[in-house]
Amino acid sequence: MKAVADRALAIDFGSAATAHGGVARGLARHRSVTIGGAILALVVVVAVLAPWLGTRDPAQIDPGFRNRRPGAERVVPSADGSETKRTSWMGTDSLGRDVYSRVLYGARVSLIVGVTVALISAAIGLTIGLLAGYLRWLDGVVMRVMDGLMSIPAILLAIGLVSVSRAGLRTVVLAIVIPEVPRVVRLVRSVVLSIREEPYVEAAVALGARTPMLLVRHVLPNTVAPLIVQATFVCASAILVEAILSFLGVGIPPETPTWGNIMAEGRALFRVFPHNILFPGVFLAATVLAVNMLGDGLRDMLDPRVRQRL
Repeated sequence: MKAVADRALAIDFGSAATAHGGVARGLARHRSVTIGGAILALVVVVAVLAPWLGTRDPAQIDPGFRNRRPGAERVVPSADGSETKRTSWMGTDSLGRDVYSRVLYGARVSLIVGVTVALISAAIGLTIGLLAGYLRWLDGVVMRVMDGLMSIPAILLAIGLVSVSRAGLRTVVLAIVIPEVPRVVRLVRSVVLSIREEPYVEAAVALGARTPMLLVRHVLPNTVAPLIVQATFVCASAILVEAILSFLGVGIPPETPTWGNIMAEGRALFRVFPHNILFPGVFLAATVLAVNMLGDGLRDMLDPRVRQRL
């Protein structure tokens, strides 16, 4: 029996190594991964270098330079008595704040929210999904709770949670994590339900392997690939939900530059000065599209049936 288990494990790990090698080669050829990764990398660079790429403090108010269109220039006196030209590449808002600088800093908030929600949701969902999928007595109770959470629309649940607590980054992250966890749990549980019936798992059980060790050594490695794909979709959803909450005024405080806040402040004058919504909207759409393209590419490359056709 031990020889059968060792042989099954050797075949499993050998197949996994071969598959990972094929995935690595396929990722380099996959257009969705290449394009999505390039756009996402550009957004990350913009967010990291925002203090150097920005032309002004995103919170600086200039009443004499309000509602200027993209490319507007203004002569500003310097401390030494000379004059310098200030160009607003994306125009200014109703308070005279530079939209270009605010959009760059807004990328930071969106990426922080997206990555944080994805990591927390994946960690919690993986733990609950492993236990629910492997322990039959726990499955019914956990999944009924998950079904109850999924019956509430995610955006309404997030709005309700934010409304009853103090607005802020932590509150927004928590409000988005709670609706996303059940989706991760259901995915991991479905994978575990099929894995626990595999011969190598049954062999390990017959050899007396304890449940924690069995889950870590035999079940967990097989959930990594679908979990990574799901995490990318959670990240994209979190970025979009954060923008919606900020646009509705129940997310990040208005003084913090986020893409949702910028669009919310510019909607009153949208017909006259559409740049206040256009530029943050383009960045938001491009970022969500890039993350989704990356997730689609990873899903195709990590699925053996799809990978054989590529």
